[in-house]
Amino acid sequence: MTVSPLWLSAEPLLLASTSATRRALVEAAGIPIEAEDPGVDERAVEGPLRASGTSTAEIALHLARAKALAVSMRHPGRLVLGGDQTLACGDSAFTKTKDRAAAHDQLARLAGRTHHLHSAAALARDGAIVFDVCQSAALTMRAMDDAFIARYLAAAGDAVLHSVGGYQLEGIGIQLFARIEGDHFTILGLPLLPVLEALRREGYLAA
Repeated sequence: MTVSPLWLSAEPLLLASTSATRRALVEAAGIPIEAEDPGVDERAVEGPLRASGTSTAEIALHLARAKALAVSMRHPGRLVLGGDQTLACGDSAFTKTKDRAAAHDQLARLAGRTHHLHSAAALARDGAIVFDVCQSAALTMRAMDDAFIARYLAAAGDAVLHSVGGYQLEGIGIQLFARIEGDHFTILGLPLLPVLEALRREGYLAA
C-alpha cells in the first residue's frame, strides 16, 4: 500500500463500497484504501424500512451500517468504512435509475424543486459498529424542459446511472442546479470530516 505519514495503522482502511467517488475522497485525504464489494442487497434492506415509515436519512444509516458490518465479518480485526446516500424530494424517495429513460423521468420530477441528499458513513470492527454519522444537504434544481434534460443525458452518458440523483455535481451535473446548501463531501456521498475525526479518536490517524 502507499505509505502515508498521517495513517498510523499497519493495514489500509477497508472500504465497503465499489464507489469510485468515495474511494477518491478517502485516498485524497491521505488514507490508504482497500475496497471490497459488500454484497448487500440494498433494495432488500430498505424495502421493509420504507414500508415502516423510516426516514430516508435513517435508511442511509441502516445501509451504511449493513455494508460496513458485511465486510467486517469477513475480515476480523480490520477497520471497515461503509457508506450510503439517499435522496428525498417532498414525500418521495428516489433510488438509482436503471436506464436513461428512467433518469429522464426522475430529473423531470426534480426540476425546479429542492431535494435533500442524506449521506451516511459507518465504521465497523470485528462485526460491531464503532461509529456512524449521517449529514444532509439541500439542493435546488433549476427549471428544465424535456429538450434540455435530453441534451444533458446525452452529454453525461451512463454516468447518470451511477448516482442516486442522476448527476455528478463535480462534473457536468452542476449545470442542473440553481442553489446548493450543504457540505461538499456530503453531497458527493461521504460525510468525510466527521469520519476523519472518528479515525483520529480510534487511533488510526495522526491527531
